Amino acid sequence: MAQRKNAKSSGNSSSSGSGSGSTSAGSSGGSSSPGARRETKHGGHKNGRKGGLSGTSFFTWFMVIALLGVWTSVAVVWFDLVDYEEVLGKLGIYDADGDGDFDVDDAKVLLGLKERSTSEPAVPPEEAEPHAEPEELVPVEADPQNIEDEAKEQIQSLLHEMVHAEHVKKKKPKLLNKFDKTIKAELDAAEKLRKRGKIEEAVNAFKELVRKYPQSPRARYGKAQCEDDLAEKRRSNEVLRGAIKTYQEVASLPDVPADLLKLSLKRRSDRQQFLGHMRGSLLTLQRLVQLFPNDTSLKNDLGVGYLLIGDNDNAKKVYEEVLSVTPNDGFAKVHYGFILKAQNKIAESIPYLKEGIESGDPGTDDGRFYFHLGDAMQRVGNKEAYKWYELGHKRGHFASVWQRSLYNVNGLKAQPWWTPKETGYTELVKSLERNWKLIRDEGLAVMDKAKGLFLPEDENLREKGDWSQFTLWQQGRRNENACKGAPKTCTLLEKFPETTGCRRGQIKYSIMHPGTHVWPHTGPTNCRLRMHLGLVIPKEGCKIRCANETKTWEEGKVLIFDDSFEHEVWQDASSFRLIFIVDVWHPELTPQQRRSLPAI
Repeated sequence: MAQRKNAKSSGNSSSSGSGSGSTSAGSSGGSSSPGARRETKHGGHKNGRKGGLSGTSFFTWFMVIALLGVWTSVAVVWFDLVDYEEVLGKLGIYDADGDGDFDVDDAKVLLGLKERSTSEPAVPPEEAEPHAEPEELVPVEADPQNIEDEAKEQIQSLLHEMVHAEHVKKKKPKLLNKFDKTIKAELDAAEKLRKRGKIEEAVNAFKELVRKYPQSPRARYGKAQCEDDLAEKRRSNEVLRGAIKTYQEVASLPDVPADLLKLSLKRRSDRQQFLGHMRGSLLTLQRLVQLFPNDTSLKNDLGVGYLLIGDNDNAKKVYEEVLSVTPNDGFAKVHYGFILKAQNKIAESIPYLKEGIESGDPGTDDGRFYFHLGDAMQRVGNKEAYKWYELGHKRGHFASVWQRSLYNVNGLKAQPWWTPKETGYTELVKSLERNWKLIRDEGLAVMDKAKGLFLPEDENLREKGDWSQFTLWQQGRRNENACKGAPKTCTLLEKFPETTGCRRGQIKYSIMHPGTHVWPHTGPTNCRLRMHLGLVIPKEGCKIRCANETKTWEEGKVLIFDDSFEHEVWQDASSFRLIFIVDVWHPELTPQQRRSLPAI
């Protein structure tokens, strides 16, 4: 993993949704529960209904009230606007469990998830006017045929959200110590400037507070946040380094509230990672775990810290420790599965990746985990692989089930196989095909004189066999030593910047020996196309599949495909196969994109 994304359950949170669509219609409205059928006489209506109150109108009003309750609960959870229980209490007219208000338990009753209490009336009497006989609002069992299915589904979904809202209600962090509470008005005034986007003014305000109150953790934390914001606004690494230093100063002060200490060091670690200071970030994470040894989320972050410096062994130990304490931790599971797969423990990795994704925990709905789960399943012959690829596609991680690259530019033409004319690189193709024997002979000479320049494939893509490569260009950089072995070929290619300048590709010889099978796999990006020039091709036994079409190579001819689509290779001939691989920028990328896209 090159860089960890912020672990938030945002646009990809469908895995943790309510699943209301599967709720049976019979559970909606609660009218089948015993206490909901009490009949009360009302004047002027034979069936005891209050005039004008049909089943549909009752459901309409119920929906309005449920909407009020749910959306208010969302506001409480995320924005701390009003008191959660107070709002739900106002819905007491639909009290289903007899406790005097409408709450989570009532929603469960209405969904059929809990028995209705019979010790108290299900529907309390309405307040009687003076000298009038008390009346009760009777929830009449509505005929499902007369209620729109869509409205019923909305009610079920809303009630489910209300039931689960208690699980997402967040505890507000405590950021003020005793002293900071005495200067809260000054702190709030400075923070108000920051939240309004007046960053420069906020920086000055917090600097003044730090000058006046040098032992105030909250003032110094506010200064760090402002510097952080200013660094983003100005795109300045220098300012960001100042923010990182100030976050550390917060943690060094006496009497820092635990929540503030944790926030400061976590943000420091995150910003260190952003600057590429992975080892510094790791030290910060290690300190966090020492300070808060029971916080498994910090241990999960520490595991990522080890992965970012390539220390899979220590990362594995961290996740084993987390899973020994919290065996259902989805974040730990997907990362532990990822490590097992990297260690080629393919079958062992599958349950961890699968269960981790299914948990819906923050940080688990990531394309990399769908990618590796499907890949692992393919390697053990599990046909569910494409089910997970399809799910990854539906959740926005893959362009399609076939095209599963993770570093993409949206909107580029996508097809497995291309013709030279479609690429626009006809001159390059002509040059390769015209000079194929020259290219072949230099490759064979390297094989004969310096076999050590052909390096075994090291991405764990082979099921079996012998596959090596000799690279002339990597990420747009010429390998001068390699080009000494193939000087004419390198001179020939210098005329074509679409390939020598392709910082998301390579130019290389590829030799594959008999008995080799390359697993189905995809390249990392949709920003390139891949050309294969046949150099030494056995008459039969060698083939390549891209998506659902299989082709064979010909000596002196170029095949072009998009390697962000799934492809697979077989070498079942009786002699070696040699090809020349030339990656080119996707033709629809602009000159600006070609200059600015980071190398892969």
